[in-house]
Amino acid sequence: MPGLDQPLTVPQKIACAARILDAEGYALDVAGHITVVREDADDGSMWCTPYGLWWNEITASDILAIDADGEVLEGRWDVTPAVFIHTEMHRARPDARVVIHNHPYYGSLLSTMHKLPEITDQQACMFDGDIALFGTYTGGVDDAAGGQHMADAVGSATAVILANHGVLIAGETTEQAVYRASNFERVCRLNYDAMQVGQTPVPVPPEQRPTLKAAVNSHHMTVRYYWEGAVRRLLREAPEVLN
Repeated sequence: MPGLDQPLTVPQKIACAARILDAEGYALDVAGHITVVREDADDGSMWCTPYGLWWNEITASDILAIDADGEVLEGRWDVTPAVFIHTEMHRARPDARVVIHNHPYYGSLLSTMHKLPEITDQQACMFDGDIALFGTYTGGVDDAAGGQHMADAVGSATAVILANHGVLIAGETTEQAVYRASNFERVCRLNYDAMQVGQTPVPVPPEQRPTLKAAVNSHHMTVRYYWEGAVRRLLREAPEVLN
């Protein structure tokens, strides 16, 4: 199976992640942000997408380094005012090395109804027991207290519907987080399309879900092949993303 011709730096991975998800309809103009905890530092600092650029124009050199409180350490762009969604999630969740937030259409649509998607197909089983609803909308998260409240409320979930707002995804790696984000939006779309048809979806039997969840989440090659294929396609179309 062909892989990638060269290893990617973390900023290159983040830039690729932004463009891959944008191509899948995940991004809303300049809204949304991706953070990755820096492995080469023990101070809680992280890499972050810039504020003011659309995801489909971000390159690796645009990625910021920010400290644990959201202040810019390196980079020529501003950081999002909603950075506290990320700083407090990372602070509360050592497993959440990567946090993705945006306003994808179908996830946001369910957020307007304060509704979680049902587990109605085998791919959705990867999220069984790991989806949360942050059901209180109080405007933008523009301080650490708001970010901490959100982090405490969502607990250990890997996919979160933010009421009247959007979606939050957590992962251990960039590759895993992007795979989860892509699949969660598909799950939300299947649920909404079923509503439109006027039929009631039949959930996957609860007793079958643990096996399917383990199969999807433990098979790291699935994530790897998804990621490498998505990056190869991106580099054929926009090689400048690595600059």
